[in-house]
Amino acid sequence: MSDLTSLIHATEQTLTRIAADFSPAVFASSLAAEDMVLTDMILKAKLPIGIFSLETGRLHQETLAVLDKVKARYDHDITLYRPQPEAVAAYVEQNGLNAFYNSVEMRRECCRIRKVEPLGRALAGNKAWVTGQRRAQSTTRAELHVQEEDAAHGMTKFNPLADWSEEDVWAYIRANDVPYNALHDQGYPSIGCEPCTRAVQPGEDVRAGRWWWENPDSKECGLHMVDGKLIRIKSVAA
Repeated sequence: MSDLTSLIHATEQTLTRIAADFSPAVFASSLAAEDMVLTDMILKAKLPIGIFSLETGRLHQETLAVLDKVKARYDHDITLYRPQPEAVAAYVEQNGLNAFYNSVEMRRECCRIRKVEPLGRALAGNKAWVTGQRRAQSTTRAELHVQEEDAAHGMTKFNPLADWSEEDVWAYIRANDVPYNALHDQGYPSIGCEPCTRAVQPGEDVRAGRWWWENPDSKECGLHMVDGKLIRIKSVAA
């Protein structure tokens, strides 16, 4: 059994266990390559794991186009959660549309409004949530575990692709003809909101294009953080 075959088998087992033992569970998809691997596995196996995405209002058109690709390929509509319009309007009025460039605090407040608060609504009422995070993505994710206890949301959090490399992700996508974001072919290994994402240069970290004006140790939007720290409260053996 090849290394990738073993990874796929382990990931499929994890997803099956989530569906069986942690229902109701949801998968938070950013519509990036890793998330498309999990989307393919969940939908092909017809697992009862809901799939949602955070439509921040600042996404690339190429990212939004993935929603149509999923519908066409799997006949499935990904549920969208959007920020509260009044919160967005207040931020823009008080600080300006692109105030997130001014400081880490302003950027995190924008992320809180557009991503963290909608995430809370998306997770409400569920027992577990699934992400496409991988350890190799950045220094801030080096200690990632497949299964963790997320005290902030009061549920279990799973990162089924924690052990996967970028090469593993793309090998799976190509072998299974999985639809993906066209920006990946334009030098965007990690994709967030349009004004906060750029293409990376050869040899750069895969998340170097996210909030490129900040230091590497601040490059998290808050979805996986509590009080400014990554949520690594308690790992659980998978």
